[in-house]
Amino acid sequence: MEKYKLFDAELKFMNIIWEEEPIKSGELVRVCNEKLGWKKSTTYTVLRKLAQRGVLKNENTIVTSIVKKEDTQIYESHEVVEKSFGGSLPKFLTAFFGNKKISNDEAEELKNLIDSYKED
Repeated sequence: MEKYKLFDAELKFMNIIWEEEPIKSGELVRVCNEKLGWKKSTTYTVLRKLAQRGVLKNENTIVTSIVKKEDTQIYESHEVVEKSFGGSLPKFLTAFFGNKKISNDEAEELKNLIDSYKED
């Protein structure tokens, strides 16, 4: 599971890759400078570290992800529920909704989603 854990800067970097892939490493340097204010050396350092962890690959100057954005989102959401709510999904949802109201369509969609994950 370690390769799904991304720190804030790594997540911002990966979001660029997920949006732009496949992307040439030179173009990635330009985009990271524009969007993150990073120097070339910072971009290549993060690129190298994430490649070593198996999160992405840089072959022939073409950068692509190995880890899918959805897998990272699943890992991060499970971590939040576990750390902040003791693993309780109902407690998480209660905090998430707070005073917010949802539409009947949203409520129905959530009910259907929950039903699809029920144990038989």
